[in-house]
Amino acid sequence: MNEGKANKETNYSASNIQVLEGLEAVRKRPSMYIGDTGVKGLHHLVWEVVDNSIDEAMAGYCDEIHVSINPDNSITVEDNGRGIPTDMMEKEKKSALEVVMTVLHAGGKFDKDTYKVSGGLHGVGVSCVNALSSMLKATVYREGKVFEQEYHRGIPQYPVKVTGESQRMGTTIHFQPDPEIFTLSLDYKYETISSRLRELSFLNPGIRLNLKDLREKDESEIPKSDTFFSEVGLREFVEYLDSTREKLIASPIFIENNKTEIPVQVALGYNTSYSENLVSYVNNINTHEGGTHVAGFRRALTRTLKSYAEKSGLLEKAKVEINGDDFREGLTAVISIKVAEPQFEGQTKTKLGNSEAMGIVDVTVGEMLQNYLEENPKEAKLIISKVILAAQARIAAKKAREMVQRKNVLSGTGLPGKLADCSSSDPSICELYLVEGDSAGGSAKQGRDRNFQAILPLRGKILNVEKAQEHKIYGNEEIKNMITALGVSFGTADDSKALNIAKLRYHKIIIMTDADVDGSHIRTLILTFFFRYMRDLIEQGYIYIALPPLYLIKKGKEERYCWNEEEREKLVKELAKDGKEENVGVQRYKGLGEMNPEQLWTTTMDPVKRTLKQVNIESAAEADHLFSMLMGDEVAPRREFIEKNAKYAKVDI
Repeated sequence: MNEGKANKETNYSASNIQVLEGLEAVRKRPSMYIGDTGVKGLHHLVWEVVDNSIDEAMAGYCDEIHVSINPDNSITVEDNGRGIPTDMMEKEKKSALEVVMTVLHAGGKFDKDTYKVSGGLHGVGVSCVNALSSMLKATVYREGKVFEQEYHRGIPQYPVKVTGESQRMGTTIHFQPDPEIFTLSLDYKYETISSRLRELSFLNPGIRLNLKDLREKDESEIPKSDTFFSEVGLREFVEYLDSTREKLIASPIFIENNKTEIPVQVALGYNTSYSENLVSYVNNINTHEGGTHVAGFRRALTRTLKSYAEKSGLLEKAKVEINGDDFREGLTAVISIKVAEPQFEGQTKTKLGNSEAMGIVDVTVGEMLQNYLEENPKEAKLIISKVILAAQARIAAKKAREMVQRKNVLSGTGLPGKLADCSSSDPSICELYLVEGDSAGGSAKQGRDRNFQAILPLRGKILNVEKAQEHKIYGNEEIKNMITALGVSFGTADDSKALNIAKLRYHKIIIMTDADVDGSHIRTLILTFFFRYMRDLIEQGYIYIALPPLYLIKKGKEERYCWNEEEREKLVKELAKDGKEENVGVQRYKGLGEMNPEQLWTTTMDPVKRTLKQVNIESAAEADHLFSMLMGDEVAPRREFIEKNAKYAKVDI
């Protein structure tokens, strides 16, 4: 044996074993508990605290929750539940409140008499938030008293104390995320929190969820706020998701079964669009990777609709073979189940593994959907007719996809003529710029680093995939060029629409458009295509948006760039030291084509200096609603959105 190696093994003793006490483990490896320490993890802290309040509501003790984003980016969550117990625990010799806040795997969720089901991280949640906060203050209202305890990075600053009397009940958690942990950003996004609270209101009808942003106030000093409340739950959720689409059936089909060990709720509707939108939840947790409950739903939907279609004789007339994909075109569905002891695959709980859920969802949906079809023959015929059209379109789309892929093989490299490829063949360092127009494409080709940056100019506006059938999409020249350049393909043994990214040629796909209305529209069209047909690229973090500057500011020989109006005003004042702002030159870039190759490289393409925005999906349900509203046929919701958000947009007239 090698002597050095022997010494290393001999030195491995008890002194090398580390035991992390209390919440040290969370601070040492935060990503194990909250997924990451970026923006997603930052918001995960809010979900954990809100989940505790929702658990109180699910147990029947709470009907109002308030969430406030404070001016210093701290968060306050209040509920009117029973309040966390504060009495002493004999074994721990501490208050129950302190144990819940400072000990992992401590909480009422392990006692089935206290909580039948719960969300959160099963006793890890609020103690994790405490560990990852520079300051957390818990205030509990119960038994006519007000109890309080404060913690710094998970360490109690004093024993639980009584600070007053009150007849109200509930818990208030106020916390400040720790900048030592969340080094990338401490900035909470209002839209991300509001999307989650809206979701929770649909999943838990009868609970009022209030959100207030104290960082943003109008002229009357009234903070930005929203209240989310649903009376009927999932049916309203489907109506919300489909509010920007043309409905095929007037109202959603609602399926519920509370008599089994796993309570099941499903709401589904059909619209005239060409995409499927299915969102699933287990104990209020969004299982965006699906799992056994989704598999059970799909199996029941396919079997029941196929059986009805065959009995009705509609299939025989159509002379077309249908498969599972066809039943899901134009489908919007929400599945919500409650499982006492859920088994999730992976740390972040995005895929359900409980095998018993599949059978229960399958039987429940199958029976109730069959009853619906028999009792509503008019709606049933509309759904089956939609399925037959989907089958015909699928066959046409398959031929169109095969044609694109066959052309790639026959033409040697198969790369589009307009693509200026990079010399490296390592996808992990290669970047593809999707550039608006030939003019900007020319500058980008000259300014780029040819080793790892490829340029694909796109002519005009690509097809709006929200309004087009799939086979027409693959016939669009610009979309064909994108698919070919990326090196991806479609179709697996299980799913004809599945995206295969094994041969993806670039791990950074950067959308670079002009900073004007047309540029924004083109960017949205491209993002809509990726969201509907290549969502894996977004979910795996391959899609980015380039941020070219809006202004070039000159004073003498000094040249500096600005990316927004605020920066421009500040810089002009800074450079006009003599107070004469007219001596400062301001050039407004109307398009990328106005920049020479060197400027484009310096401001937008140089990895050292550029700013890129990574595109991610915080909530698939909210993203689906937004894309269908912005790019769909319905004008009224789009107008309402523009009017509501106009003050946040910068428009050139």
